[in-house]
Amino acid sequence: MDFALSEEQQFLQSTVSDYLAANCTLDRVRDCVKDFQTTDPNLTEGLVALGVPGVVIPEEFGGTELGYLEAALIAEALGGSIAPFPFIGTSVIAPYLITHAGSDEQRASLLPKITTGEIQFGIAFTESIGRRVTNPTQANDGRLSGEQTFVIDGSDCELILISTEGGEVFVVESPAVEREELKSIDRTRSLTRVKLDNTPCEVLPGTVDDPTLLSHALDIGRIMIAADTLGAAQTMLDKSVEYAGERKQFNRVIGSFQAVKHMCAEMAAELEPCRSLVWYAAHSVLAIPSETHLVACHAKAHLAEVGQFVARKSTEVHGGMGFTDLLGLHYWFKRIGLNRQLLGTPDQVREEAAQAQGW
Repeated sequence: MDFALSEEQQFLQSTVSDYLAANCTLDRVRDCVKDFQTTDPNLTEGLVALGVPGVVIPEEFGGTELGYLEAALIAEALGGSIAPFPFIGTSVIAPYLITHAGSDEQRASLLPKITTGEIQFGIAFTESIGRRVTNPTQANDGRLSGEQTFVIDGSDCELILISTEGGEVFVVESPAVEREELKSIDRTRSLTRVKLDNTPCEVLPGTVDDPTLLSHALDIGRIMIAADTLGAAQTMLDKSVEYAGERKQFNRVIGSFQAVKHMCAEMAAELEPCRSLVWYAAHSVLAIPSETHLVACHAKAHLAEVGQFVARKSTEVHGGMGFTDLLGLHYWFKRIGLNRQLLGTPDQVREEAAQAQGW
């Protein structure tokens, strides 16, 4: 049995990667960051033409309905290019919840707009990751009150998915809430604080009947974040090897020094096994759903640690140049750093994995 990617999957990832290489250059990322622009309209238009936003959306709503392994391959390519594009929330988490928990009217009205790039979603799942001691989010007669912090992609979104402690998920129009921008080391994505004061909302009815849908959506999001980290770490490794082959000291390229060789080898040895872990976690969503929660926790925690290791070693290989904006290595470093915290820290998801195994 062949456990490698199919030709179609390889073609999908290479197509997206080639597009990003041509249209999401480091200079373009710098311009977006300088203008506090966390979504690039031109980049979004091209990715929509490639069918990226609709990768997991059913064909009847305009999507390609490929699957979550294909989504993970796209997330890996986006992380490798540090693309300012709201993929994890808008293209993966939101479609999953709307498809499985939304009403017929919600599916018909929202899913086609995601595939065409007309709407973006913010993801406010603070209550499901770390319960607030003060001002928790509460629902009452079709209205929400409370506060959510670290809302993913909350700056440029038209709609926000907001969860409560009980596992229900609500759709809220972003103009109806008070939003506060939060400072983040990763300027290619936005984080906001959302304050709700008797704010009108619309529930995804499936999450009322089955709260596990929210947990499954969190697992899928964690897998996509792990894939994003994998792509960013691979780019940092590639840049280290390239730099080590060009930079000279004492009339020799630094790649000929044993210490530098060892650092590059250590990065490669730590990172390569992560690829199969992420692929398996993404494959399990549809093929082995009973294992998804456990492997999603493993993938999120392990990639957070390995990504951090690669980010540090890569910066060491580059020496003083690694800290400069000229090379731009810090953009990938910061992407990996934020990914480590989103949707659960390594300690938190490891605790969830332990609980899932009855430890």
